[in-house]
Amino acid sequence: MTNANTRVGFLGTGLMGEPMAARLVEAGYDVTVWNRSVAKTSALAAAGAKVAARPSDIAATCDYVFICLTNAAAVEAVVFGEGGVASKTGARVLVDFSTIPPDITKEYASRLQAANGMAWIDAPVSGGVPGAEQGTLAIMAGGDEQAIEDVRDVVGTMSARFTRMGDVGAGQTTKLCNQIISGCTMAVVAEAVNFAQKSGVDASLLTEALKGGFADSIPFQLFAPRMAARTFEPPLGATNTMIKDLTSLEDVATKVGARLVMTKQALGIMQEAEEHGDGEADISTIIRRFDD
Repeated sequence: MTNANTRVGFLGTGLMGEPMAARLVEAGYDVTVWNRSVAKTSALAAAGAKVAARPSDIAATCDYVFICLTNAAAVEAVVFGEGGVASKTGARVLVDFSTIPPDITKEYASRLQAANGMAWIDAPVSGGVPGAEQGTLAIMAGGDEQAIEDVRDVVGTMSARFTRMGDVGAGQTTKLCNQIISGCTMAVVAEAVNFAQKSGVDASLLTEALKGGFADSIPFQLFAPRMAARTFEPPLGATNTMIKDLTSLEDVATKVGARLVMTKQALGIMQEAEEHGDGEADISTIIRRFDD
């Protein structure tokens, strides 16, 4: 089957979803998009994507349904609400790029299978907006092996790696591991930038000085310059998004008996940023909490 003959639906064309869907359009897939705010589909429509009136229209006409939404409530509404994906048959596989709790993912997967027979793949992503734009996302997946193989080529258009971690829910659990590392790293980068500046060192030179050493990382290279310059536009991801993920992580850790020593510290800094009005701002703004 050629790309042009593969019908892909994409629900949720926000900060991450729009560039991900754009890569599918550029690759020549037959792409139909939907977003609660129709205005956010205009650029994709101009590039050649079709625009659906309801999520159910995508489920009825596409081979695969991709969703990229803000939280579990949004996923439930789009999949199981009025005019939702579950109300129609046709598509074979739903791939959820959202980050939602593993236990809720398992519940949704069972409900969708019972409603219309679709397989559910939880496939949260890492790499931020730059990764979405460049097609270099790391995607960790949970679900049936054959279903994952069925969508591998399509997902490969948006990612550098697409790894099956186990059954449904395993992708979301792996994303929480990712958020432990990236969330704590962002907080530590802010601390290091603040320390450099308070000590009279040019923090804008940190990424060059430490590149390739043990302190180097993608979050360090992305966020340290923004923090050093107090330049937070364009946004790479909201503080509240990380708060949502780390709060979910706390719930899961309690259930499985895992300690979250560093994560609790990072979450506290981000919650303090939210209290000071930076919840919807770029996560780089947590540097302000070290300025006091």
